[in-house]
Amino acid sequence: MPWSVAPLRLGRSWVRGPDPEVLRARWNALVGAEDTAVRERLFGPSRSRTLHSAVGQLPGQATPTGRLSRAGGPCPEPVRMLHGPFDRQWLLPDHRLIDAARPELWRVADEEQLFAVELGQVPQVPGPAVVCSALLPDGRSPAGRPGRIHPLYRRPGGGEPNLAPGLLGLLARRLDRPVEPVHVLAWIVANAHHSPDGCTVPLTADPALWDTGVALGERLLWLHTHGRFRPREHTGERPRMPGGRRPYVRAALPARGLPETIGYDAEDEALLLGSGRISPVPPGAWDFHASGGRVLEAWFAQRTGVGTEPPEPGSLAALRPTAWPRQWTSELLELITVLALLAELEPQSEGLRQRTAERPAIGAVELRAAGIVPAPSAARRPASVLDHHEEGPEGQFALL
Repeated sequence: MPWSVAPLRLGRSWVRGPDPEVLRARWNALVGAEDTAVRERLFGPSRSRTLHSAVGQLPGQATPTGRLSRAGGPCPEPVRMLHGPFDRQWLLPDHRLIDAARPELWRVADEEQLFAVELGQVPQVPGPAVVCSALLPDGRSPAGRPGRIHPLYRRPGGGEPNLAPGLLGLLARRLDRPVEPVHVLAWIVANAHHSPDGCTVPLTADPALWDTGVALGERLLWLHTHGRFRPREHTGERPRMPGGRRPYVRAALPARGLPETIGYDAEDEALLLGSGRISPVPPGAWDFHASGGRVLEAWFAQRTGVGTEPPEPGSLAALRPTAWPRQWTSELLELITVLALLAELEPQSEGLRQRTAERPAIGAVELRAAGIVPAPSAARRPASVLDHHEEGPEGQFALL
């Protein structure tokens, strides 16, 4: 997947969060500040963005382009995004607020797109090397080094796969079966692993092993995207634990305030959130790590601030929920289910990686001989996409 993009660089934490209503409150506080000095302090200027920066719209977004120094009006509608490996949050999609929003990703983000995100390795800590998302990811890694974001398609509508030219044809000939772009992505998710050289994905020359890996990878894609990606033979339901072992709230979370602790009762398979209790939570879900940290603990910290540095008093980041929204409980139950199912598949993934290492492979020598690697420079750059109307600074048309 030769075209990759660096992680988003927001520049200010208050433009992202787990609660869209809080993002709206932060926006209203910003534009409601009539004193320029107060507005500037709330905004948090950087080298890339100030209240006077002239910036065009993000592709696909209908946000104003006037300078923030005189901005007013309603809040830009928050959009869903993926923060880190598994945390589905919200973002204010206003280019004036974000230092490096990576517009090239926004141009190709649609219902057909899938994003593969490399995760930095943290020594001695387990976790996947690649996660996939149907939401626009920020590419951030809580503990490891940020990786790269690889869109599956270079154009909207699933056009032009982001694969080295000639790769699909070579795989189809060597494996004697049709190979689609999503099959390659599924293989990557199932077989990628950390190595001293970074994220490594071996290519098998064994047709039966390829079929096994693609089938496993498609199930992983289904889980990573919370059911949005659906394999052709799949019935289309959202991830659920088998045998009626769905997690439930056994003891309600506090009616006021936010829980201050998170823990796990291994004997009862229960997740403890202050006085709240959710079970059954399989050990695999609680112990699931990514990018050097336990996923459920990182998810909890993002919503409560437990274990994180407190924001500056009076800042927009200090505007946070004062109570636990019901939607967070639904999202937590869904995340527990996804992590539990991913943990169940890890032995299959490990077995697949071992068999791939033992059986015939399509190696670098063959790929070079076929002219597939190194990929041409044009394949490593974004395509020219003109499908979006993009307004430039101060309401001007953007020239692309």
